[in-house]
This record gives sequence, structure tokens and C-alpha cells, in this order.
Amino acid sequence: MSTDPAWFASDVGAFLKQSTASVLGRVAERSEFEITPSQRDAWVEEIDALRAALDGVEGWVFLEFVVPRLGSRIDAVVVAGAAVVVIEFKVGQEAHRRGDYNQVWDYALDLKNFHLASHHAPIVPILVATQATTSDSALSESAPDGVFRPVVSNVAGLQALVTLAARLPGTAIDPLFWEQSQYRPTPTIIEAAQALYARHSVESITRNDAGAQNLAQTSEYIETLIDSAKKQRRKIIAFVTGVPGAGKTLVGLNIATQRRDPLEPAHAVFLSGNGPLVAVLREALVRDEVARSAAEGIRLRKGVVGTKVKAFIQNVHHFRDDGLRSSAAPADHVVIFDEAQRAWNGAMTADFMARKKKRPGFTQSEPEFLISYVDRHTDWGVVVCLVGGGQEINRGEAGISAWLDAVRAGFPDWEVHISPELADSEYAAGSAIELLKGRSRLAFERSLHLATSMRSFRAEHVSRFVKALLDCDRSAARSTLQDVLARYPIAVTRDLDRAKDWVRLHARGSERFGLIASSAANRLKPHAIDVRFEVNPIHWFLNDSKDTRSSYYLEDAATEFQVQGLEVDWACVTWDADLRSGTSGWSHHAFRGDKWTNVKHPDRRQYLVNAYRVLLTRARQGMVIFVPPGDREDHTRRPEWYDQTFNYLRELGLPQLDA
Repeated sequence: MSTDPAWFASDVGAFLKQSTASVLGRVAERSEFEITPSQRDAWVEEIDALRAALDGVEGWVFLEFVVPRLGSRIDAVVVAGAAVVVIEFKVGQEAHRRGDYNQVWDYALDLKNFHLASHHAPIVPILVATQATTSDSALSESAPDGVFRPVVSNVAGLQALVTLAARLPGTAIDPLFWEQSQYRPTPTIIEAAQALYARHSVESITRNDAGAQNLAQTSEYIETLIDSAKKQRRKIIAFVTGVPGAGKTLVGLNIATQRRDPLEPAHAVFLSGNGPLVAVLREALVRDEVARSAAEGIRLRKGVVGTKVKAFIQNVHHFRDDGLRSSAAPADHVVIFDEAQRAWNGAMTADFMARKKKRPGFTQSEPEFLISYVDRHTDWGVVVCLVGGGQEINRGEAGISAWLDAVRAGFPDWEVHISPELADSEYAAGSAIELLKGRSRLAFERSLHLATSMRSFRAEHVSRFVKALLDCDRSAARSTLQDVLARYPIAVTRDLDRAKDWVRLHARGSERFGLIASSAANRLKPHAIDVRFEVNPIHWFLNDSKDTRSSYYLEDAATEFQVQGLEVDWACVTWDADLRSGTSGWSHHAFRGDKWTNVKHPDRRQYLVNAYRVLLTRARQGMVIFVPPGDREDHTRRPEWYDQTFNYLRELGLPQLDA
């Protein structure tokens, strides 16, 4: 099978000399699904339209250019002169629809951001509704990155627009080099899950530049552990670490999707205690599978697809409850725990078991019980723990040391593979690792750590900046911020309307933006933000800009509990008086009744800081931070509480929108 990104590629001169039937035959040869008469006719009309539009244009034409990150194909790309022209046809349509407009814009942005040879080229997206009566006569304005706002056309007007694009100034592109150039995507976790479920490889949807830790290496190492455990009848636990957004969840999903066949002896299940993440991923996979099948002329019921998806993406508590109901081993030999540091400690588990499960006297922590459940297999089993540092945000979360202590105390025959970074202070597991070091079956493996953020593809330094900011390390934060701002916009403001306008202005195509806030931000209500209203994460993350429940409306604020593990392109982060900057660091507060109270318990203080760590690392492309001005007439919103935090952020060098 050809690995060329386009199903058809030719210089324009040769393309014009070929018959429509010849071009159609070459495109059809690459099709991976049955070609319907309507698809065949659409291709014919597109080819004929391009033959007319490219007469007199020097360059190359690429048909059905594959975009792995988006799981789709661009109808046509024309490389002429210095420009890349992205063309989306809507055959038979009379109107230029907003969704189609955003689609071709998304294609252009994807090439700009992730296709190496397109980084410095002007990119012109064109939406062609073949039956439209109107067409733009000139190109629109270009953004600073060289991506033009899409123009709309009909068949008759296409030639003029392509000719204008071909005359844009710049260095002429080598079309053959452009076609074979590397594609280095950084998909959202939703896009990645959809691509993996559609049988794309992890290599095809992730970056492979020297600056990024190759996710394929981590996946390959874990696959080797699974194969050796099965072959040698051993039990293994592995700990994968990574900076925020580095792709830990993606590693787990890659293993689970590759081994999702329930009849496969090495069947895997992906578990998370993050209910919103599980719900959003499941719904995203179901919607995508139904849509892809419909495009191939196959009608599937959502319920049928949903049953299959639920088999390999599960809530960890449902998995745990299965182990309580029966003494049998789980159906799965490979169990992947996402955000393993959030598993419950012994006290939380005992309390839950006594109250909800009528099991008083239960003595195991959640990690102990989950390992013991897999240990019921008499032959082999593998547990993979995906670990985030500084991510514990709720009462009773044990941290990763509970897993290490459980292995040391109760499972001496298990082999342990650890990322060396697990000893870093942010994971709070150093003492537990020291106690394990006398163990004979212990290995430290560098490929189990993901060092580079994949979420913030515009800047690799965002997570370091956020860590320094929250650690009150002013010097490190200032120096790191300069690297961040070079490609990742951040701003701060006291005006919420300005903040909302900022994210709307920056977002292009269908790039997702949203309003987020700490779950303890209880005095944002004067700004029409009520964190007590729990958003539905499926609607918030997956629904389009026409749905008032979606993130696009900037009306409902998602909290750290809804957004952890997920991401948006642009975030409007609100900062209330629950976490306040002061001369000696942060002060921590909870709103009780009609006033703020001091948070004294160390764990609860850390949860509050971690909540802001989650909020400040959700945006892939940029964020604006809104710090309210306060109100002297309101004793719960004293201006000085907010001023101190705002001044701290400004002192670090964050640009002010309303300065």
C-alpha cells in the first residue's frame, strides 16, 4: 500500500493532459472503502472543475491529501509559486455553509501548524460550493502566521482565486519536497482517541521531531513488557510519568485500542477515575465511528457502537466493583490506570466501603485492591500506571506512593518498572522508591518518562512556567515566560468581556475555546459565573458553536474536575479569591456561608494549588487570565485580595489587555 499522503499527485501540466477517467482511476485505486455512485460522481465533478481552474497555472495538484490528526482528507491541494492552496468542494451545494467554511480553515491551520514544509508558506483556503451563484473576487486578509481567512467560490470563480494565490510573494515551494515533508501532529486527546480507534498508529498521529519524546518508544517498551509477561508467565507493574500534556493518556489509549478485541488473550482495558474524561472519550469515539460509517454508506446504531467502546474504556470504580462482586480474575490481563495518583487512600476506601458497599472493616487502599484483583490471574498480568505530577485535586487521593507501598508490602513476586522521574519531588514518591530499591525485580527505564508537552505545541515551556508561577519562583517564571510568549500568547485582564473577546478573536476555524474556573471560586457570581452549576462535559467539549451548552458560548465555566485530562485550544481562566498571592506566598481560602475561611489542612491547600495547575495547563494555543477587580462595597470581594494576585502576575511579565 502506498504511503504517499495524497491519493493522486501530478504537476499541473501532466494533470491537464490526462483524461478525467484516468485521474479518477488513480484516485479510486487508493480508496479504502467501497466507492458509491455519488462519491464517484463527486470526484468527476471536482476533477473537471480543477481542470478548468488550473489552466494557465504552474504548479502541482494533490487530490485526497490525508490529514492524520483530523482523521480526514483534503479534497485538493494546489502548490503554486510560494503558496499552498487548500480547496474543499461541496458538490451540488448552492450555499457556503459555516461548518464547511470552518472545515477548510481547519485544514489550512493543520498544515500550517503540523506540516513542516507549510510552516513558512502562505496558505489560502478556498470553499467551493459548485452550484453557488456568487464567488469572492479577491483573497481575504492574512493572519500573522500566513494563513488567509477562507474565501468562497463557485466553479466559475475558482480559477481567478487560484491564480491570485499563485502570485503571492515569497520563496517558491518545491512541490515534491512539500509532498514528502514530515507531518508532526499534536492531536487533542479526543482527536487522538478517535484516530487510534480508527486503527491509525500512534506514530501517524504524533510528533516525531528531535525535541519531543517519541510516544512510540514508550508504547513499544510497554508492549515488550506485555509480550514478555505473557510468554514467561510473569506479573509486571509499570509506572509512566510525564509533564502535563505529554501524552500519558495517549500511551494508555494506544495500548487499549491495539488490544481491544475481547477474544484476544492479551485483551486490555483503559481505566480512569476521571468520570468526565471517560464520558467525553466514549461519546467522542461513538460519534466518530457512527459518522465514519455513515460516510461509507453504513448505518450504525449509537447504542451498538457504545457497547463496544465501553468494553475497553471504563470507569475505574466500576472495574473495582466487579472485583468486589466476584472472587474471579478480571477478563483483562492488561489493565491501564490513567491518573493513577488519584486512586483513593486507605481511609477514603474504608469509609466508602463501609457507607456505600456495606463492607465495614475493609483494610485495603484502592491501589492495593486493584493490584490484588489483577493478581487473581494464575498465569500472568500487567498493570500500567499513568502518573501525573501535582495533579491530585480531591480529598482522599492517595498519590503514587500508595501504589509503590502496595507492591512492596503485598506483591513480592511482581516485577516493577519505574520511570526515573518518579523520584522527583512533584510526585511525592521518593521515600517509597527508596524502600523498593532492595528489590531484585526492579528496573528504572528512561523511556517510561514523557518529557515534552504535546498539548502546548506552540510552546514547550508552558508547564515549566506554570510550575514556577505556582511555586512562587519569580526568577524562573520570568525567564521561562519569555520563551513561552514567543509562540504561546498569554494575557491578563480585570475585564471579563475583554477576556472573552480575546479568545474569540484568537480562535480560528473550529478551534475550541472555553471558560474555566476553580471549583472553589464561589465569588464569581457577580460576573455571571456560578461554579455550583455542574456543566455536562460531553456537551461542553463536543458540541458545536450553535449549542448554548458548548464551551464556545463562554457562559458555563468548567472546573478542574471537568477539564482534567482534556483540553481546549484557547482558555479564559478566571482567578477568584480562593487562592491569593501574598508577600509570603499563597494563602488558601474556602467560602463558607457568607465569608471566606482559611484552609489549614496541608492536603487541602495542595489540592487548591493543583486545581489552578490544571486550569493553567488546559490550553493548547494560548490563554487569557481574568482576575476580577473586586468590590469595596462587598466584604466577600475586597479589591486588595484580587489586586495582590493580579500584581503578582503582572510582575512576572504577563501582558495586560487593558493597559
